[in-house]
Amino acid sequence: MPIEDTLQTLIPEAEVHARIEALARQIDADYAGAGEIVLIGVLRGAFIFLADLSRRLATPHRVDFIALASYDDGTRSSGVVRLIMDLRTSVTGKHVVIVEDIVDTGYTIAYLTEILQARHPASLRTCALLRKLERHEVDVRVDYLGFDIPDVWVVGYGLDYADRFRTLPYIGVVTPED
Repeated sequence: MPIEDTLQTLIPEAEVHARIEALARQIDADYAGAGEIVLIGVLRGAFIFLADLSRRLATPHRVDFIALASYDDGTRSSGVVRLIMDLRTSVTGKHVVIVEDIVDTGYTIAYLTEILQARHPASLRTCALLRKLERHEVDVRVDYLGFDIPDVWVVGYGLDYADRFRTLPYIGVVTPED
C-alpha cells in the first residue's frame, strides 16, 4: 500500500494554529521588557512552525537557523547528533529560544542546548511543536510546548517522511513502509 494511503489527521490545522498563537502569547509575556530575542530554528523540520510563530510574536526578535542530523537512514535516530550548519550570528549575551519541530529521544535538543550554553547567551529556552514522551532517552526541558503526541510517525507542518509531506497544513500520521 502506498504510504499516502496510510495518512491520517492527528492534529487538525485549526488546532495547530490556535496552539501556536498561545505559544506566541506565552513567549511575549515571558520576554516582556527584555528587548530583542533570537529565535533559532532547527532545520529542516522547524521552518514552517518557526515562520508562523515568529509572525505572531509582538516581542522584537531575530531569526537564525542551525542544521543538525541524527537520523542515519532517514527513519531511525542514530543517537549521535552532528552539526551540519552553524548559526550566522553570535548569541553571546542574547535571549535565545530554540525552535524545534519535535522532541523525540531528546538527543538533538540536549546537544543543541549544550552547544548554545557554551556561547553564553543571556538566557536559553526551548520551544517545540511536538513531543513524544514515550521515546525520551535523555531528560530534556521543553519550556514552550505545542502538543504531546503518541509514538507514531508524524508528518506535516514541516515534519517529513523521507522528505515528503512537509507542507501539509496539519499534523498527520503515516505508517512507514518496511
